[in-house]
Amino acid sequence: MTTPTVLVATWRDGLFVVAGETPDQELPNQSVRALTPDGHGGALAIVNGRSLRRRTADGVWSTIARTEFDLACCVPVGDVIYVGTDDARVLRVGADGALEQLRGFDAVAGRETWYAGSAVINGQRVGPPLGIRSITATADGAVLLANVHVGGVPRSTDGGATWQPTINVDSDVHEVRAHPNRPGVVMAAAAIGLCTSRDGGMTWDVEQEGLHAPHCSAVAFLGDDVLVSASVDPFAVQGAIYRRRVDGHDPLVAIGGGLPTWIDGIADTGCIATGGSAGALADRKGNLYVSVDTGRSWSRRADGLPPTSSVLIA
Repeated sequence: MTTPTVLVATWRDGLFVVAGETPDQELPNQSVRALTPDGHGGALAIVNGRSLRRRTADGVWSTIARTEFDLACCVPVGDVIYVGTDDARVLRVGADGALEQLRGFDAVAGRETWYAGSAVINGQRVGPPLGIRSITATADGAVLLANVHVGGVPRSTDGGATWQPTINVDSDVHEVRAHPNRPGVVMAAAAIGLCTSRDGGMTWDVEQEGLHAPHCSAVAFLGDDVLVSASVDPFAVQGAIYRRRVDGHDPLVAIGGGLPTWIDGIADTGCIATGGSAGALADRKGNLYVSVDTGRSWSRRADGLPPTSSVLIA
């Protein structure tokens, strides 16, 4: 099987293209985050916080839009791109690059109960601000879901004009993903476990069976399975990756096949990527593991990479 090219975005050292023995670096000394397919064979990314950029398949970068907002994540739906911000706003970017703030998101019911997901470590408060941690759209583009950290998963069925709250705020969701070709299936990695919806994100079930700990950080679909990362807490020195069939209710099972029982630190939001039969994941210590057979076997393709913000199979 052909080994895929994997894009690894880092918080401060640009983007690494892992295709051969030695990763190639692009955009050195810049922050790159929120890698996502652009729907045309390339990738979207947020560069240096306030620039939404596109990377073509052959590595050419262009700027789609710049803004005064601190951007966090994005998802394309046709010719429109929806962008979440670090202060819990949602923007819409048209085909002409014009930015529009979706005021309906500011009025979602229960917004006053949202809070930043920080913690006190060694006497200091650490953690991200209240913001949009991930954003996704169902396979038919009919439903948008924005994962607020910490604020549940507001849902829109009218292109972002209005939003309705879903899932309990204190579920502490870290990533939400819609299935790539089944519009009803959406899953989320949360501090309370793996959350599953089969009605496009209107209602959710929570499962923990099989996990060594309930704190889940990243989720993705690979073949007929869902993959999810779990750890004791967000600062854990080790984590594990689990899988189960999307259909059915079997317990989650730890992945083997060459993947360590314990990875070095968690696989965080955006750090599990899939495409076709290929999967890739990065841990906190800069290890990149890749599978080409729908996750049955894994090999380490890179190590010692800078702190990773997201990964994408090119």
